[in-house]
Amino acid sequence: MLEEVERWLDRRSWSVADRPLERILAAKRNTRVSVVLPALNEEATVGDIVAVIRRELMSEAVPLVDELVVIDSGSTDRTAEVAAAAGARVVARDAILPRIPAVPGKGEVLWRSLMVTSGDVVCFVDADLRDFSADFVTGIVGPLLTDPDVDFVKAMYDRPFGDTPGQGGRVTELVARPLLNLHWPQLAGFVQPLGGEYAARRSLLERLPFPVGYGVELGLLVDALHTVGLDALAQVDVGVRKHRHQDGRALGRMAAAIYRTAQLRLSRGHLVRPRLTQFERGEKGFEPRTYDVDTEERPPMAEITEYAQRRVA
Repeated sequence: MLEEVERWLDRRSWSVADRPLERILAAKRNTRVSVVLPALNEEATVGDIVAVIRRELMSEAVPLVDELVVIDSGSTDRTAEVAAAAGARVVARDAILPRIPAVPGKGEVLWRSLMVTSGDVVCFVDADLRDFSADFVTGIVGPLLTDPDVDFVKAMYDRPFGDTPGQGGRVTELVARPLLNLHWPQLAGFVQPLGGEYAARRSLLERLPFPVGYGVELGLLVDALHTVGLDALAQVDVGVRKHRHQDGRALGRMAAAIYRTAQLRLSRGHLVRPRLTQFERGEKGFEPRTYDVDTEERPPMAEITEYAQRRVA
């Protein structure tokens, strides 16, 4: 590990307990905080997450979060209804920036969320978390309110796989961590580089391109490093993250998208064919299934006309 990263770990890696809620609230002053939940068919969990944030971070006694928005990216279940009943503002992905046709993908939803939120600090939380704790929000928002030199904060946590501790994050260990250590060693200190819980200043997010799919977390982390430098990045230990796990084929597609995102950042020249073939056993033996790998990225939101007009208004 680089000496620079070892110093960074001492300086920019914290525990949620390092910033009591009282200290965070005192530092908030006039800073607006938005929490965004990207959601696709998460009716089983999204309501509980919204309820915890509303109850513990949006009360008169604890006014930390100013707006809580669920971006529904085409759910076919009751995700939107459940989230609204729990107290979130629900916005349909396709209703945001209708001039630009939406494409499937988590990054697409996060990018569009900047258009319908107003916080100076934007906090992203995945909507499939179980046993959700408000520490996920206070932990990653806290440094942005207390430390003016910090611009981007990732959550770190244990990720159990079923009943087995510490075995979650398979794509992180097999794909993302090797890529970062080999090509961006300054980022080798991040425990959960692909984690979906992170917060950043709007002034940074609006300057970054957003890969539309699974590569968004790696893309934002790498681009944030190049935009503001390692010392402006941080991570906070928030405990344990429990969520729904993907099957092996889905993880393969995720890995391909992440590799492609890294490849694009390593070279703006020739790219390998952005498709992935996987195999499933059928009646006649193993049958190939070929999928397109996410290849599109959205430009920095600051370059979008409607966003600039909204800020002027």
